[in-house]
Amino acid sequence: MNTPSAFWAVLPAAGVGRRMGGVIPKQYLDLAGQTVIDHTLGLFIADERIRGVAVALGPEDAYWGETRYAAHPKVIRAPGGAERCHSVLNALAALDGLARDDDWVLVHDAARPCLRRADLDRLIESLDGDAVGGLLGIPVRDTMKREDGAGCIARTVDRASLWHAYTPQMFRLGLLRRALREALEANDLVTDDASAIERLGLAPRLIEGHADNIKITRAEDLPLAHFYLQQQGRVHGKFAFLEMDSC
Repeated sequence: MNTPSAFWAVLPAAGVGRRMGGVIPKQYLDLAGQTVIDHTLGLFIADERIRGVAVALGPEDAYWGETRYAAHPKVIRAPGGAERCHSVLNALAALDGLARDDDWVLVHDAARPCLRRADLDRLIESLDGDAVGGLLGIPVRDTMKREDGAGCIARTVDRASLWHAYTPQMFRLGLLRRALREALEANDLVTDDASAIERLGLAPRLIEGHADNIKITRAEDLPLAHFYLQQQGRVHGKFAFLEMDSC
């Protein structure tokens, strides 16, 4: 009898968040009394389907040890890399001996704390048994412009088939490892996991999620994330703007 595939999560969390303009990496900023990464990790830790979470951390990370889940038994620490793709590959290596090649891996940005449980459920239920895998996203609703390199519009891009790519992105461990290795061997520093899978000639599925699954990249994203978490019933109280001053 074949053993059902297990589910694992990977969080690349080695970034320093230069666009935030502060000294504290964005994943460790305070968000309603917890770090951003605590909100992100909490959803996967609480999910009984997820066997473990490999978190890729920078070599000089001075903040991880103070987070809520640093010593949690479901968390596996992995070394971060120079780019996101290196960190993900290192996290997959940390699952060696625990996960099988046909197990599912859900790669999620550490700085996306507002992922809805319903969207996580939809992704897993839609892709479990799929031949390739896929990712959460939403169709583009704004008018899209292509810039000419000099700050002017070169043309308007047809948005009819365009999507914003979000995370989690869910693929079989063995397939994703192969895809990332081949991309790196070709010196192609893919910015998401679906891009690596696409290089193999495969077509990941797009599963529609919600636009509140934002990635914290700028200071103004923190109060917005607080609002979204409040709307989801995951935090209470108003956003304290002084939190941003401390970073």
